[in-house]
Amino acid sequence: MAKRSHVHARVSKILWLACAFASGGVLAQQHEPVDLDVVSKIRHEAFTRSQAAATLKELTETIGPRLTNSPSYARSAQWAQDTLSGWGLSSVRQEIYDPAWGRGWEFRSARVELVSPRELPIHALPKAWTPGTGGPVEGEVVKVSFKTLEDIDKQKGKLRGKILLLDDERAYKPADKPDFRRYTEEDLGELQTFPVPEDPAPDARDKRLQEFRKRQALVNRLNAFLAEEGVLATLSISSRDNGVVRAMGGGSRKAGEPVGVTELVVSAEHYNPLVRAVQAKQDVRMRIDVDARFTSAADLPAANVIAEIPGSGPKADEVVMIGAHLDSWHTGTGASDNGAGVVVMMEAMRILKAIGVKPRRTIRLALWGGEEQGLHGSAEYVSRHLAAYPEPTDPEQKDLPRAYQRGTGPLQRKPAYDRFSSYFNFDNGTGRIRGIYAQENHAAVPIFKAWLEPFNDLGASIVTTRNTGSTDHASFDRVGLPGFQFVQDPADYFSHVHHTELDTYDHVVPEDLKQAAAIVASFAYHAAMREQRLPRKPFTERDE
Repeated sequence: MAKRSHVHARVSKILWLACAFASGGVLAQQHEPVDLDVVSKIRHEAFTRSQAAATLKELTETIGPRLTNSPSYARSAQWAQDTLSGWGLSSVRQEIYDPAWGRGWEFRSARVELVSPRELPIHALPKAWTPGTGGPVEGEVVKVSFKTLEDIDKQKGKLRGKILLLDDERAYKPADKPDFRRYTEEDLGELQTFPVPEDPAPDARDKRLQEFRKRQALVNRLNAFLAEEGVLATLSISSRDNGVVRAMGGGSRKAGEPVGVTELVVSAEHYNPLVRAVQAKQDVRMRIDVDARFTSAADLPAANVIAEIPGSGPKADEVVMIGAHLDSWHTGTGASDNGAGVVVMMEAMRILKAIGVKPRRTIRLALWGGEEQGLHGSAEYVSRHLAAYPEPTDPEQKDLPRAYQRGTGPLQRKPAYDRFSSYFNFDNGTGRIRGIYAQENHAAVPIFKAWLEPFNDLGASIVTTRNTGSTDHASFDRVGLPGFQFVQDPADYFSHVHHTELDTYDHVVPEDLKQAAAIVASFAYHAAMREQRLPRKPFTERDE
């Protein structure tokens, strides 16, 4: 009997310890206040009176694509300003982040045809910031390679009136994943592990800088050479298969720099036969008619769109920000990248305004320009308002992008730096929110878990300590400010729509936008109501 009691006592102790550890995690989350009454109001407004789908249709199907500084971008910025003002938000404005960012550009149509050895319409679209053809042009198709400056010299005097194939044939690779994908529990579990990073090579930064300079020198020289030689157009292969054309920028957006000739990206299945025909010594000829133009001769100012729900009380001068990039590429309508993010963030602000919250801190929305060309809108906002490394004085350094500049001195923090709470970003397509990347900010993990708990029933539950990059939260993170991107289902973002002509409204799931807007609204509200700003992770300033 005593032995049985001893065993029973040991089992009871083990169970008690297990419960204590489990409840400790729960209590840690419960210590973070969550206003479930406000959460209920947010969910009700988001799910029963959503304007997300209608707003996205207006943005993508009335206004269309929004290349930075294009006429369509200007229309979208004014539309966003008018819409946010109409919803009753405060301090709605366009804020210039660069007075001479680059020229405007737009394209209306592209007609590309094979005329010999047989007739065939070719699926091809132009790169941004490259000139149109000025009407139909027809010429012989030849295959060339420009890997070095020496390659350019070898072609001098040989290419007038020609259409150039710049890439090699690429073998077709069948897809090994579904076109549209939701994260599985296994996927989410893997995301919550942290891969320990390897040490970078000592000279990695110098090598990247050297490669950048070589690439820039080659592009500038090639643009000038192609125009001087009288080349009609260049053709490159799309990086996607199955007829998808992925087209971004070419030529030059900066006034005074050579823009080259018409540059087109061709679907892989149409490009490969052209290469094979040329290699077989057939008489390959094409007719091309691209209506594209620069809309300004000089560099234009570029702007972000800003709107607020003002705070009240002693913390009103502290700021919580949410944001997404308004600009897009030009061949689709920018619905997933990043119309979805724009609409989610606008809808989150509409929800908070509609339910009448009175946040302690100011909640500020930013719709960024220039993200696709290197996070320009958000980076310049951070530099102007929050923190920046000093501008270099060395002319050679000054001409480099910020990421490559060296020896600019310690980070200069502005007064608003210490009043800044956090920034939340949305920029991975239509996929619903499944959690958030904590960017190695471990102190934020239990806070985010508490904020996500009321949305576990909508599939949002994980907080991963991993970093993610390549979008606007990085502009805040790189100066030591809390900047975060949500974990989203992959959907068909990288399989079909990312920077392609398929990035249209039909590839967006309206229910995903409703879920995301509710979660963003709740995160913004709770960040604005905390006693303390969100904790900041350890920060190491950039090496000099």
